[in-house]
Amino acid sequence: MSYGRPLSFNPDEALQAAMDVFWEKGYATTSLQDLLQAMGLSKSSFYQTFDSKQALFARCFNHYCHWRSGRMQTRLKQSSSGWEFIETVFHAVADGAESDRERRGCLLMNTASEFGQRDSFIAELVSSGIQCFAAVFCQAVQQAQSEGTIDPDRDPQALADFLVSSMSGLRTMVKAGLSHSQTHDIVKNILRSL
Repeated sequence: MSYGRPLSFNPDEALQAAMDVFWEKGYATTSLQDLLQAMGLSKSSFYQTFDSKQALFARCFNHYCHWRSGRMQTRLKQSSSGWEFIETVFHAVADGAESDRERRGCLLMNTASEFGQRDSFIAELVSSGIQCFAAVFCQAVQQAQSEGTIDPDRDPQALADFLVSSMSGLRTMVKAGLSHSQTHDIVKNILRSL
């Protein structure tokens, strides 16, 4: 029985390289040539491993969401309180105003802005990604409520959705070039509203 030729590249590294291209350029303006060059693949290796640009994007997008939400989950476990976690995450994004990588924005929200609801496949990916981030924030809010730093009568899911929305807006402002002091002022107001 033939299993085909073994892969002569690292699929995880290729996926990471493709994710960076999509994150930098967006889906529509990323060409197959851009992807092949970044991933170091031939067309045949690309199609054999990833099937299509859309299939590759879905894998990159899911990888991004699980990577980001996984980092958030780890940070929550390491935080001394739910409130500290929320505060630290938002200040870290505000600090990104100094970072070229953070000025790319968020792949999730960039994709939502690029597609809106025009493509049901992409809209489903975006919805799933938002739920990943909201789940971590909901856990942090519930923890903060049990610790007495957020009013226990407030709906934790509604606050989690508010935090995802606020994070999206903050990342967009960082991408737009707001200064470090402006982004930290925004964070102070977000935290006050909790």
